[in-house]
Amino acid sequence: MQGEEPRRMRADSRQKMTSLLESATDVFAKSGVDAPVRLIAEKAGVGLGTVYRHFPQRSDLIKAVFQTQVDACAEAAIDLARLYEPGEALDRWMQRYVDFIATKRGLAGALHSGDPAYCALPAYFNQRLCPALESLLAGARAAGVVRVKVAAKDLLIAVAQLCSGSQDDGLVFARRMVQLILAGMRQEHK
Repeated sequence: MQGEEPRRMRADSRQKMTSLLESATDVFAKSGVDAPVRLIAEKAGVGLGTVYRHFPQRSDLIKAVFQTQVDACAEAAIDLARLYEPGEALDRWMQRYVDFIATKRGLAGALHSGDPAYCALPAYFNQRLCPALESLLAGARAAGVVRVKVAAKDLLIAVAQLCSGSQDDGLVFARRMVQLILAGMRQEHK
């Protein structure tokens, strides 16, 4: 019928979906997106039929994992801005973003494969994360914490590039470099 709201997912179904997406995120991060779906189902405590009922194609599961993680990262900006002073909120979110990028290593090959199934994901990433970071940057500039004007998209790309390095201590290195970038943004220009 027209005008009806979509059926809400039952609590147990929501829990299964959450478990399934968390398990897929973990398996993809450790073993890549080509890991057997059976491993994801076992880790989530669901049957293969449940996985395929919700995600008929592997690309459907990959997209859902990516979008869920992007949403969580974007929503973290709101929470951090509410809980911390502007500079601290920006610092914490940037480190959260480093963690987000680091966990996407298992997805990188699929996301950049040219497969049409993933063509909308870069726009989704930008639509969710650019405004989140821009709001934190604006708050930090208004508070006088950040003195350099930088586009949110440029900063997101720069940090993602730092995280793609092949150092053995890649995450530690990326965290240090993000701290360096943020410190530079705080410097007064003469």
